[in-house]
Amino acid sequence: MSRVQLALRVADLEGSVAFYSRLFGTEPAKRRPGYANFAIAEPPLKLVLIEGEPGQDTRLDHLGVEVESTEQVTAAATRLQGAGLATFEEEDTSCCYALQDKVWVHGPGREPWEVYVVKADGDTLGKSATAPGACCTTTDSTPAPTACACG
Repeated sequence: MSRVQLALRVADLEGSVAFYSRLFGTEPAKRRPGYANFAIAEPPLKLVLIEGEPGQDTRLDHLGVEVESTEQVTAAATRLQGAGLATFEEEDTSCCYALQDKVWVHGPGREPWEVYVVKADGDTLGKSATAPGACCTTTDSTPAPTACACG
């Protein structure tokens, strides 16, 4: 089953967790320092909350589609490239306390989209070239592209 992912950067992580728990009637599936995610069954949604700067308004960090296998990520990359979109692929990336394979594209407004699979649980949030505290560092410490945020 695929599901859409919405990743938000929030100033008040605890307040946001409380709000979204009430809104969707479920507790986070994963909690780590500065991070929480919800695996919502109805509507099928992966909601990711990433702690931002105090006093900062909540903002979109990135969007994504979570899939079930690396093969589906590879198929998405092939399809996106065939459609003429510029892509960036990452394998075995440590991101949002998970080991992931993913492919990135940008929408017309520069909004980053990822198609990704979570391969295993991880120990680190990771970091991003675009946003302090976000994800996307490859396992060999290669910096992520500017398309990258967190899955």
